[in-house]
Amino acid sequence: MGGNWKMNTTRAEARSLVGELLAELDGLRGVDIVILPPAPWLADAHDLLAGSTLRLGAQHAHWERAGAYTGAVSAHQLAGVVDHVLVGHSERRRLFHESDGATARLLSATLEAGLSPLLAVGETAGEREASETGAVLRRQLLAAVEGLERLDGRVAVAYEPVWAIGSGESATPSQAEEGCSIVRRVVAERFGPEAAARCRVLYGGSVSAANAAELALLPSVDGALVGGASLRAAEFAAICRALAASGAG
Repeated sequence: MGGNWKMNTTRAEARSLVGELLAELDGLRGVDIVILPPAPWLADAHDLLAGSTLRLGAQHAHWERAGAYTGAVSAHQLAGVVDHVLVGHSERRRLFHESDGATARLLSATLEAGLSPLLAVGETAGEREASETGAVLRRQLLAAVEGLERLDGRVAVAYEPVWAIGSGESATPSQAEEGCSIVRRVVAERFGPEAAARCRVLYGGSVSAANAAELALLPSVDGALVGGASLRAAEFAAICRALAASGAG
């Protein structure tokens, strides 16, 4: 389970939300939970989560180890603070014009820093309407792992159809299963069936407490990457419990 807070919460709100999540979810069995607060609050969250079962992730990083990149934070600087880095989110691709090549560099840098990448892939509404979902997911996934000899067990992939993110319109179960099964098939073709079986494939896009249980039962879905609902502790906890109860995580 991943909870992507995006550019939300003040420092006080972030600290309060972490406390609520700890009260709701610390020690929950059957699911690995990662929260991804905004960068300024990562150190606070790291300290608050110390000794708990919840893990911490960064929403983005820079692929260079260090240098003249004003405003950027490298994956190597995040080592020791976070466990995971979100890589290739559609908002980074669309709003910040990050290329498939940039995604590949960040994924490699995340692994080199000893962190676990959470790679996001997904098609736009226009691409789905043009029956290009499979081609888009294949291109994004293969570009991101270019140069890797094997798929490290730390790499998880989130299928996030762009048209479902923040829209309130989740993919139907069949659409979510289709996208996640494509991801697993591409991983199998590139790295072999054992790597595909080991790789965790998540669904993201308007996941809520209302649809979590149904999504968690899909055969190709191992978890969820949650956006807006992760800002509401009770709802995020309900999603996590639904996943844990399904046995998918």
